[in-house]
Amino acid sequence: MWTSDTPFSHEGKYYRFEDNVSNVRPLQKPHIPVFFSGSSDAAVEVGARTADTYMLWAESLAGTREQLDRIRAAEARFERANPLRFSLSVRPIIAPTEAEAWAKAEDILGKARALQAKSAQAFGIGRRERPGQPQNVGSIRLLETAAKGRVVDKRLWTEIAQLTGASGNSTALVGTPEQVAESLLDYYDLGIDTILIRGFDPLRDAIAYGRELIPLVRAEVARRDAEAAGKSPLQAARA
Repeated sequence: MWTSDTPFSHEGKYYRFEDNVSNVRPLQKPHIPVFFSGSSDAAVEVGARTADTYMLWAESLAGTREQLDRIRAAEARFERANPLRFSLSVRPIIAPTEAEAWAKAEDILGKARALQAKSAQAFGIGRRERPGQPQNVGSIRLLETAAKGRVVDKRLWTEIAQLTGASGNSTALVGTPEQVAESLLDYYDLGIDTILIRGFDPLRDAIAYGRELIPLVRAEVARRDAEAAGKSPLQAARA
């Protein structure tokens, strides 16, 4: 439907239509890039075959490497027009000093605990009635990472994932902009192509990321790419 210039029909398990054509088509060619996520075996098979970019939550570096190897092995079984790209989702917590960043993290954790307790009280949820082990493989993997400690690798903070049952993008990188940029680049070195970041205070964090974190990451990625391509720092800066 994104690519056909003439009407076509389809009859499948989930969709059926006759002589359909769309006058609205994406700017990107041949179609809008497909971003996909999932850690189950079934998800890996579908994503490796159909996605343009495979999205991962921030696990430990070792866990991320394992995921990348697993997905690439599945990708090799399919004939693809372009290699699969990879995206990492994480929640940076940055401040001028490392101590201030960790103070922010502790404040976020305290507020999250208070909110969870308030919600449980409002809905009459007791400790024994709270949800148990999540069913999705991605959350299970994040909880396995959290079980290794409150901080994994250099500065991957896991306590929010532990508190929430890893119900979403819930691991964080805590430190100064320079420290968090360094950790993001560790994932880049593993093969991560794009990074999806969001904060716990969306507007203020977005401003801080744009001013203090993203420029550091982009500059270092450009330097490393130029070095790999045999370019000089001046050529990298112009690029």
